[in-house]
Amino acid sequence: MTPLIERWRAFEHARPTLAQLIVFSLLNIGMTVPQLVLMPVFKMIFGMTSLVDVGFQAMQLGGSVGGSPFYIFDYAAGALPDGGGGLAYFLAVQITLAIAQVINFFAQRNITFKSNSNPWWAALWYALAYVIITFGAAALQSVYKAPVYELLISTWGWGATGETLADVTTMLINALISCAVFFPIFKIIFRRDPEPVAQRELQSVQS
Repeated sequence: MTPLIERWRAFEHARPTLAQLIVFSLLNIGMTVPQLVLMPVFKMIFGMTSLVDVGFQAMQLGGSVGGSPFYIFDYAAGALPDGGGGLAYFLAVQITLAIAQVINFFAQRNITFKSNSNPWWAALWYALAYVIITFGAAALQSVYKAPVYELLISTWGWGATGETLADVTTMLINALISCAVFFPIFKIIFRRDPEPVAQRELQSVQS
């Protein structure tokens, strides 16, 4: 066992929650990589369909300051930045996030929290948390998405490069929201139950 691993294990033993938070954060950062790869692919695929011109505006919550309706899911018809990307953008975002969260579930359960609890119950609570966070992130995205795309694509005149940077910005914001909300939830659903004494002794001998 190398000194670095020994120090990390000692740190895990002394500060278990902080160690989990560090690993959790690193994995979340790592999850942005498949998102950065998948998001442009799905945007390109759905962007070649008529779904771009099909608006998807759901779950209205009153009106905005200017008097127009405020939607939790606000993807107006038409290509960005003039439109909201339509149903094409909605599907690209949600499919990308869903794939990333499936990978994240197994990585966080097995690596960060080393959970030995019932995986089916954990998956159920994880899915519920994901749905709640999706609604919250979508509500926030309806506030910042349009200004970010308008700024990078039109105001600064960066065109396709600006659109890519805007995609990255929105994904990073979603990742930060997930980090802030998911960690305390994971501490609960990815618990580690005490192991039988015989099993612990066997693992100690093997290590």
